Amino acid sequence: MSIKHHISDDFLIDYASGSLAEGWSLAVASHLALCPECRRRLAIMEGAAGALLDKAEQNGSEDQAWSRFKARTADIRVEEVKPGQAASRPATAVLPEPLRSYVGGDLADLKWRALGRGAYQILIDTKDKETQVRLLRIPAGKPVPEHTHEGRELTLVLAGSFRDGDDLFARGDLEEADGDLLHTPTATEGEDCICLAVTEAPLKFSSWIVRLVQPILKI
Repeated sequence: MSIKHHISDDFLIDYASGSLAEGWSLAVASHLALCPECRRRLAIMEGAAGALLDKAEQNGSEDQAWSRFKARTADIRVEEVKPGQAASRPATAVLPEPLRSYVGGDLADLKWRALGRGAYQILIDTKDKETQVRLLRIPAGKPVPEHTHEGRELTLVLAGSFRDGDDLFARGDLEEADGDLLHTPTATEGEDCICLAVTEAPLKFSSWIVRLVQPILKI
């Protein structure tokens, strides 16, 4: 199955410039490891950024140059991935690098913490104070309780898949969410859904019961 949900231009530009916090960078880098199309987009942005930064150093106006870079790359569209280039599941590992190094191995090596109702998580340590990073395992066919967000969230599917409204997110797909989205992502039948989730603030759950245990579960 080819990747259909990609990293946004804004996140990719900030990643190329090195301005993302560690948690966001981990999510973007893990998506890039699975997505040839976004790796090509990144190469275009890095090439344009390099040329502009060289000129900025000569003119002493790096901030203005970076603004022009963002405007210049806003309309860049990369050609579609050819059939033979679609990302596929690695033969020996489910978790891509650099994520695998962060958690100390692949799925068989992980020690999950129960969240209740068959769901599990692993909190991932990073050095930044801006984000919370975790692996989530949602049972096949089960929903995440309805919620919205205080800030941004990136969710990268690593195994299985989930539906959010009319959209299907499978391996390599990346969902961006914020406070404008009220949703109930639901793992599809047949396989648990394993995701990397990065947030910058606690989720806002509709259920008071979930809100009650939220501080204990650190979500």
